[in-house]
Amino acid sequence: MEYDGGMNEFRFLHAADLHLDSPLRGLGARSDEYARLIGDASRRAFNDMIDLAISSECRFVVLAGDVFDGDLRDAQCGLFFVSGMARLKQAGIRVFMILGNHDAENRFVRHLHVTDNVHLFDTRRAETQVMEDLGVAVHGRSFGRRDVTDNIARHYPPPVPGLFNIGILHTACQGREGHEPYAPCTVEQLVNHGYQYWALGHVHTREILHRDPYVVYAGNLQGRHAREAGPKGASLVSVRAGRVVDVAHQVLDVVRWASVRVDLSTATTRGEMTGLIRHAVEGLVHEAGERPVALRLELAGATALHAGLIRNARDLTLEVETVLASVSDEIWLERLRVQTHAPTRAPVPDTSTGGRIAADIRASATPEALRAELDAILAGVIDRMPAQARTDALRAGLLADIPARAVDLALTLVENPEESRDAHS
Repeated sequence: MEYDGGMNEFRFLHAADLHLDSPLRGLGARSDEYARLIGDASRRAFNDMIDLAISSECRFVVLAGDVFDGDLRDAQCGLFFVSGMARLKQAGIRVFMILGNHDAENRFVRHLHVTDNVHLFDTRRAETQVMEDLGVAVHGRSFGRRDVTDNIARHYPPPVPGLFNIGILHTACQGREGHEPYAPCTVEQLVNHGYQYWALGHVHTREILHRDPYVVYAGNLQGRHAREAGPKGASLVSVRAGRVVDVAHQVLDVVRWASVRVDLSTATTRGEMTGLIRHAVEGLVHEAGERPVALRLELAGATALHAGLIRNARDLTLEVETVLASVSDEIWLERLRVQTHAPTRAPVPDTSTGGRIAADIRASATPEALRAELDAILAGVIDRMPAQARTDALRAGLLADIPARAVDLALTLVENPEESRDAHS
């Protein structure tokens, strides 16, 4: 399809949540090598975004908030952003940008001397910028503070008649699990506002909430932790005769986060287990292309291997990392979780000493009893943690998981004494 660059046909790039210089959590402590490889991931993704806008002959770029990552103290990050905007200016590409909740925390954002191809929308009220040459009106409002809880989209200007209208909004539209309810609104409200495209930010998962008119979360450029798995990037939007004809997701992440669950129900040997892991990981590597993969792996299912897996965590980790290395030298094991359990067996009375001990464990060392003792231990630990730590979530997670696993481990050691001696010999 040929683009003439006129008001009847053009492209623009919609990106959001760049979080420049945000650390990739869960990998930094691995080694200096990992730290170097991932430390500049957000900057590399940003540079690729600039390259994409230029190579796709976009007429303008829309940035829907959270370009920066909170209260950054390194002014070099701001200079890096400005240099990217200068590259777009040289290519004749304009930029329309709003501040999100993380940007509002940043002390130097409002003092950036950006190039004159960039328009930063006001924090006090929504405003409109018109590009007469394209027949486009862009509407937006920046966050003036982090906790914007008002429905600010309600006060966006009406659409400009005869023009292609774009609204830029940083919002938790209709609420989003795991995201603060900033600038709340509904899809119905945005659809009825009369714009042809809503460029949304704040939610890090790409999602098209509505078509005709389009209401789109572009997602973030680069996943930052295991909960932001899968391809990340920006939306390349094609417009013809005042209508959106295509919204194409363009993958821009340079490190791919992946979470995979491997069911070991069919595995009776360690070799079969490693074969299942290898098969699952090969698919992830193929999907990621040339990108390094940060992997969160969960082993699950009822398997006869269960006792050995939970007793020898260190050996299991080394075994899994060896399997990963055999697939690719750019897979990093971010976390390994063992959620397997022993196959259910019909209850048979066991009058041996071990059998009686196991029965006592089942009868008295219930998860509830252990949970009470664990809570007392955790209270002392949590009191020494930093005030900003999410201690409630940590306590709840440990209380939910550890007691049952302690009982499971105790039963395994009692019921498999020979294996236990072998493991520690």
